[in-house]
Order: sequence, then C-alpha cells, then structure tokens
Amino acid sequence: MSSLSITLQPADFAGVTLVGGGPGAADLITVAGLKALLAAEVVVTDRLAPRDLLRELEPSVELIDVAKVPRSRFTAQEDINALLIDRAREGKRVVRLKGGDNYVFGRGFEEVLALQDAGIPVRVIPGLSSTIGVPALAGVPVTHRGVVHDFTVVSGHLRPGHPDSLVDWPALGRLRGTIVLVMAVENAGAIAAALIDGGRSEDLPVAVISDGSLPTERVVTTTLAKLGDVIGTESIRPPAVIVVGEVAALGRA
Repeated sequence: MSSLSITLQPADFAGVTLVGGGPGAADLITVAGLKALLAAEVVVTDRLAPRDLLRELEPSVELIDVAKVPRSRFTAQEDINALLIDRAREGKRVVRLKGGDNYVFGRGFEEVLALQDAGIPVRVIPGLSSTIGVPALAGVPVTHRGVVHDFTVVSGHLRPGHPDSLVDWPALGRLRGTIVLVMAVENAGAIAAALIDGGRSEDLPVAVISDGSLPTERVVTTTLAKLGDVIGTESIRPPAVIVVGEVAALGRA
C-alpha cells in the first residue's frame, strides 16, 4: 500500500494569501492552507480562525488579531484591507487566516478586490465551510437521499423585515429543503416565526450546534416553534450553526 508523503516547503508567493482555516479544530485546515500558514511572515487572523495553529508559528512571525466580536471589540473591514496592503508592500509574505471558507460570509472577496485595486498579488486557498462541516461533525447531514434534495445557507445577522435584509424569508418558508443558518443566534426566534408564517411546520426538527468541531461543542435539538425559547434557556452563544429540516432529527431518534 502506497502512502502520501507531504513536504511543507516554504512558499515563494510574494503577496497576500487568503486561507480558509475550516470550522475551528486545527486538523481541519487543508494541506495547502497549512503550507501557506507555516511559510508566512505576517499572519492576520480573527476569533473564528483555528487558534491552536497559531502556536505552531515561528516567534519571528508577526501575528495580528483583527477580531470582530459581536457587541464588543470590532476592527473595521477597511482597516483590515489597509493592513494587508501595508504589510504586502513591505515585501512580506502575508496570510489572512479566517475560519471556515473565505467566500462563505467571510468577506474574503472584499479583501481580494481591495488588494487587486492596490496592485497586490493575491491568491485564495479555500477552507471547509462551517455551514456543512459543523453539521457533519455533529452527525447531521445537510442532505439525505429520500429526505431532502436541496439545502440553503442563510445569514441570520439581520432580522426578517429589516430594511437592509436581502433574504426572502417567505420564499424560504415555502421551500422543502434544509436551511442552514449562521450568525443567527440573536434573531433565531424571529427567523423561526418568519419561516412558520411562510409555510414551514412548527414541528420541523432543528439542531443547534455551538462551538462546532471544538472540545466545547454542544448540540441541542428542538423544533422550529421552540427554537427561540431554547436559544435562551440553553444559553446558546455564538458561534453556532442552526440546521432546520428533517435531517436535524436523523440519528437522534
């Protein structure tokens, strides 16, 4: 039986590499992402990136935390863009390390556009998105033959009815597939009500997975009608992935 031998040689890419770090556990980053990270001279990271990997960096690596904590510390995206450009112009190998995947609610493309406008070379290394990785690790498939043929990933950071929301909640209520909600803890009750108003059953199974892939992971199952109350009684805090649909009950009967 042959084995795969991987040598992590320093990368020669001069510019900024956006690395999706995966759901949170250090061993869920891709090989390409790890290779870029270990070759970096500057690492710009945030609170959802795999923190354990940062301990593997050489002491000479400049580590910059640009955390965006809800209702607390906040680094403006424009400041992050400027920081990436500044370090790249110094000739440094820069890695922007994010949780999940850069392009799934990670603002990665905003950073790509800013870097391109500044004439900075940029490349993207995708990561395992928390929207499918976290449910899978918790035993919840987002699709299953004979149960559901589609799934929709939705940001819940704005309440249904908010003037800035781009989500068609009544349309989601009419669909039959799985809904995966992220950034939705605060608005979970209002979202559940909107989905029920749109046609979803009050008894539809829901799985709430907080701190997915980490030792502190919790999985709470409930129904759509009770989702808002359960978020409060169970003291669920972000980050959490909420899976709405029949798949949420599979394997948990």
